[in-house]
Amino acid sequence: MGILTYLAAAGGAAAGVAAAPLILGAVGFTSVGIAAGSYAATMMSTAALANGGAVAAGSTVAVLQAAGAAGLGAAGSAAAAATGSGIGGAVAAIII
Repeated sequence: MGILTYLAAAGGAAAGVAAAPLILGAVGFTSVGIAAGSYAATMMSTAALANGGAVAAGSTVAVLQAAGAAGLGAAGSAAAAATGSGIGGAVAAIII
């Protein structure tokens, strides 16, 4: 791996952290709750039906809603950075 691959991975990490809140909002996990008619609303409906009418605490929908409402914590930021870094590094490795 060359310096350009490392730079692309670092850029991807920064982009991942910056993009995560935007992506959450775009799919419907907003700071005021789940947006009606959104992909997040479909996820919530499906999860509620599967669990007898309630969304289970700690489920994917619950975690994403918490991140949408309160923002990413340290673990969420680290996951977004790792994902972005991996994508940036992979793209650079393919291109270079």
